[in-house]
Amino acid sequence: MAKSQNNQVFNNKLSRNPFAELPREVSVLSAVAFFVAVGFGLIIPAIPIFAASFGVSKTAIGLIISSFAIMRFSSGLISGKLVDRFGERAVLGFGLFMVSFFTLLTALAQSYGQLLTFRTLGGLGSSMFSVSAGSLLMRSVSDEYRGRAQSLYNGGFLVGGVAGPAVGGILSSFSLRAPFFVYSVTLAMAGTTALVFLSEKRLGNKADIPTNLIGQTTLKQAFKLRPYQIALALAFINNWVLFGLRSSILPLFVTEELGSTATVAGIGLTISALIQGLFLLKAGKFSDEKGRKAALILGGSYVLFGVLMLSFTTSPLWYFIAMALFGLGGAYVGTAPGSVVGDIINGRGGQVIGAWQMAGDAGMIVGPILVGFLTDNYSYQTAFLVSAVISAIAILLSVLLPETRSSHLDNGLIIDKNKQEL
Repeated sequence: MAKSQNNQVFNNKLSRNPFAELPREVSVLSAVAFFVAVGFGLIIPAIPIFAASFGVSKTAIGLIISSFAIMRFSSGLISGKLVDRFGERAVLGFGLFMVSFFTLLTALAQSYGQLLTFRTLGGLGSSMFSVSAGSLLMRSVSDEYRGRAQSLYNGGFLVGGVAGPAVGGILSSFSLRAPFFVYSVTLAMAGTTALVFLSEKRLGNKADIPTNLIGQTTLKQAFKLRPYQIALALAFINNWVLFGLRSSILPLFVTEELGSTATVAGIGLTISALIQGLFLLKAGKFSDEKGRKAALILGGSYVLFGVLMLSFTTSPLWYFIAMALFGLGGAYVGTAPGSVVGDIINGRGGQVIGAWQMAGDAGMIVGPILVGFLTDNYSYQTAFLVSAVISAIAILLSVLLPETRSSHLDNGLIIDKNKQEL
């Protein structure tokens, strides 16, 4: 009787631990994601102010912010090639220490030119980190748990991203360089965590298994698959709407169009992040149990309703509701596309993941520029309605998506993971 009760207690603990059924790599990568995100959050308030301290124009300040993303975008395939050649663990650790080093140099920059150079080079290390982490995460988890693994990994970024900016603002009040020094330390901690806890001694197996032993999915093979083509388009659209729209004109919309304050704009963004965090694991489980297509259609519908609500919002209350819908939809559409890519990869696919992340980076680069242009030349409502049309296209693509989850394959779709053909 006592043994039965002990087993029940043990099983209850497992059910409360979201990492219990997942390989150790997932918990390690989630911890690494937290360290990276909390550090990145620290420097968000400081970057434009630090750049302005060198007496440069608003355009030059914008270039500092964009240069990091542009380098990430342009080096995605290079990072994927390095992963295929040297393995995930080595590229992950090196990439994190590379960003840490250039962030330290950024903190010590004595001119705008130095600041731009060091910040740009940090984007290469960030690309190496994100591609290698994505590759290891997707490779280490089976189809049955891939959605949950993606959710937990994204959760690490989300929690760190929420915690970082508040502390960064406080640090910036003491010194504009302080957040960069602290970010350098958190990146070094992330790199150390990756190299130590992803070692063969800790995992019980090698993370950097030679590619010729585990197989490889090439970019050419992936481009022939309709699910991958759709995943690329969804990465671009989702990052445009969920990140580009939120980070560019929304705060201005609240202050200029609704006549409210920056505090209200911040509360709305916080609501969105909290709702997304609360539903992340549920969304991952839904994707694993109901399929990737169902998760994308459901999440895309929430996002579309949120964008449409913004188009006709006249009060902060409706703005808060729209932000809650953004967060709810983001939990689903932020998880499922990565799971689609993981489902179709056989063995290692560094360049496949690199190209997919490049599509997302492109959305984050193009989205803010385009909605800003539409707002300047037309109106906020026009920018929102165009984004709503793009969101509707995402739902249509989700409907057309062949199911990739192994136990939910659509009729007519056969994925041979050795031949990688439809």
